[in-house]
Amino acid sequence: MLDAIVGFIDLVDTLRQECPWDAEQTHSSLRPHLLEEAHEVLEALDGLDEATGEGIEHVCEELGDLLFQVVFHARIAAESDRFDLGDVARGIHDKLHHRHPHVFAGGEASGKPDTEQVLADWDRIKREEKGRGSVLDGIPATLPALARAAKTVRRAASLDLAPDPPADGPSDEAGLGEALLDLVVWARQAGLDPEEALRGSVSRLGDSVRSAEKRSPDARDSPDEGS
Repeated sequence: MLDAIVGFIDLVDTLRQECPWDAEQTHSSLRPHLLEEAHEVLEALDGLDEATGEGIEHVCEELGDLLFQVVFHARIAAESDRFDLGDVARGIHDKLHHRHPHVFAGGEASGKPDTEQVLADWDRIKREEKGRGSVLDGIPATLPALARAAKTVRRAASLDLAPDPPADGPSDEAGLGEALLDLVVWARQAGLDPEEALRGSVSRLGDSVRSAEKRSPDARDSPDEGS
């Protein structure tokens, strides 16, 4: 495995030096390619049958394209001595080690937490690392509205500030998908933009959560009491 990784890094170095297109790329110019490759990984995963393994070769191929983006960005940064691929690997290694106190010896967690507690601890440690004042800090504003909504609701729920779910909502993924699609169809007929509508609602929820945090600063730590 190590030989393959080193060989790939050498290949990227050669492309950067010898290929006119690769030589002129910057972090900014690669942005659309990074986004495209990430979406292609998701598309490959959509076509994967995890039970039989059908489609796994496509997933492997698309992950390779995404890996190229990571190595390429690191190569560009290394040219100005900002960081290299080793820094990227060390950074994510140390981050994951620190955010899993329930796994590694010497951690502050005791016992074996459930998934909900693991996520709450992750958010708490992340806030402490970055000096964030709100559980919502760090959610990218550029996320699609639905992905942003999911992150916002999950973090709000860690403070018991998430909206109550509807009493008669769908109970499985297929039903949820149909309900979401029905809303999109309804929005089209009503002349509304579902993306902007959801983005607005998420922003209002975010404002409500931040206001609650300001009124009760201790609430930010409530999910972690007793851990």
